[in-house]
Order: sequence, then structure tokens, then C-alpha cells
Amino acid sequence: MVNPKHIATFLLGAAAGYAAFKYSSMSDEEKEKMFADLKAKANNLKDEAEKAAGKAGDYFEELKTKGADSMKDYMNEAESFFNDLFKKKEDGETKAV
Repeated sequence: MVNPKHIATFLLGAAAGYAAFKYSSMSDEEKEKMFADLKAKANNLKDEAEKAAGKAGDYFEELKTKGADSMKDYMNEAESFFNDLFKKKEDGETKAV
């Protein structure tokens, strides 16, 4: 029985075979140009990933700060609610909910 995994494996193998054939038929200058292009693209991708990683930390810090401020804006009585909910009685027992 042929399933999608087998078809994908066949197509990937065919693409790899064609790429190997195409590479073997290239001249030395074309191979050098291809490697230079790949290296430049990899460096650009690396730079973009480093920038995104730097921005992600700032983004999550900002989100955390804004999230806390939003909670205070929308639930300004939340602190007193939770204090009342978990406040201990004078005899030391917790309130039943």
C-alpha cells in the first residue's frame, strides 16, 4: 500500500537526484557562484534571525508590562477580591468558598 509518506520520499529522492545531476553538469565558475549566493543568503538569514531574537525579548517584556497594566485597568478591585477570598478568619481558619 502506498501512503503519502512513500510518495513524499520518492519526490524528495527525485529532486535530490536532479539536483546532483544539475550540479555535476555545472562549470567550476557556476559552482563557485552558486556557493557564493548560498553563503550570502545564509548570512542574510542569520542576521534576520539575530535581529528577530533581539526584538522578541523586548516584545515579551513589553507584553508582560502592558499585560500587568491592563489587568490593573480592567480589574482594579481584583486585589481586594483576592485578599477577601483568601483572608484568614480571626481564629486562623480560611474562608469557605
